[in-house]
Amino acid sequence: MNSIERFYATIERRPVDRPACWLGDPTLAAVPALCEFYGVDNVNELKKVCGDDFYAVDIPYESPHCSAIFAAFDWYMNGSNVDTEHRTLTADGCFAHCEDLDDVKAVNFPWPDPEKYISVEECKRRVEEAPADKTVFALMWACHFQDTCAAFGMQTALMNMIEDPEMVHYVDDHIVDFYLKAQKIFLEATKGKVHAMLIGDDIGSQRGLMVSPQVIREFILPGAKKLIDQAHSYGVKIIYHSCGSIVDAIPMLIEAGVDAIHPIQALAAGMDAKNLKEKFEGKVSFCGGVDTQDLLPNGTPEQVRAKVRELRELFPTGLIISPSHEGLQPDVPPRNVKALFDEATKIYD
Repeated sequence: MNSIERFYATIERRPVDRPACWLGDPTLAAVPALCEFYGVDNVNELKKVCGDDFYAVDIPYESPHCSAIFAAFDWYMNGSNVDTEHRTLTADGCFAHCEDLDDVKAVNFPWPDPEKYISVEECKRRVEEAPADKTVFALMWACHFQDTCAAFGMQTALMNMIEDPEMVHYVDDHIVDFYLKAQKIFLEATKGKVHAMLIGDDIGSQRGLMVSPQVIREFILPGAKKLIDQAHSYGVKIIYHSCGSIVDAIPMLIEAGVDAIHPIQALAAGMDAKNLKEKFEGKVSFCGGVDTQDLLPNGTPEQVRAKVRELRELFPTGLIISPSHEGLQPDVPPRNVKALFDEATKIYD
């Protein structure tokens, strides 16, 4: 099997020669040590040599305020470049003091038009750089719920969802429309060449959901389903991201049509691979499972290999083996990354 065949078989829970594997999207601080260890010059070369079945592509986005689509909204309306490393959902956004929908409209927020800031040619170029046998994986993110929280400030947004949901829906609808248009621009530009997209919203803590199932159903799933349906209309699979313990939300995500759940945060309550297999086998695929909170930074290569063997036994298919957070940190020794891939890419007799 090549990487594309292996991905589709994994995502559709058909037999595979060995699991599909994803390195994730290492942080800038983690890249130099990984490149030095593998003897390569950049992260794209790293993906080619470590055993990664995926070629991740960021959606190109260049506006006066930012260079990342996940930070496209200038919620402080101060015209400054958005700091993607230190931005927060908790600071007051421009709608923080609005008391009703008329107040929200009166803010006159300059909703960005993705058509102005996404280069069709750059979309094509980034995808065409992918090796012919790799799974092209577009990192759309489209975190509309998190954006909505940032627009008000998280505490205010959550209170408004109860006290005046009309305000929240108005803002969220605009955000979802932005991501739908952006996703369409990208998918039209790269038609037939993209295999999967990553979207999602962080809704889990270490112990459970951060918001109620009712909030998820009203404020997260409708927008997510529109994005999922649009991607599916182009034949693109959706891997849905949320950190934390989201075991109670997985049935809703399955209902919305997600193809795989990312990242199986291994130490979060209820997110161990065995529990997920028992609850959801045959209903959805998963991505992740190799703990980045303790095992990868602090374990030995043999402990990492043992965890991968355990995951392969639990999920002979239906699991993309990957670190349990896509953003590998510099505290993860490269030898443990190599141990993960060495064991995951073995073809057992």
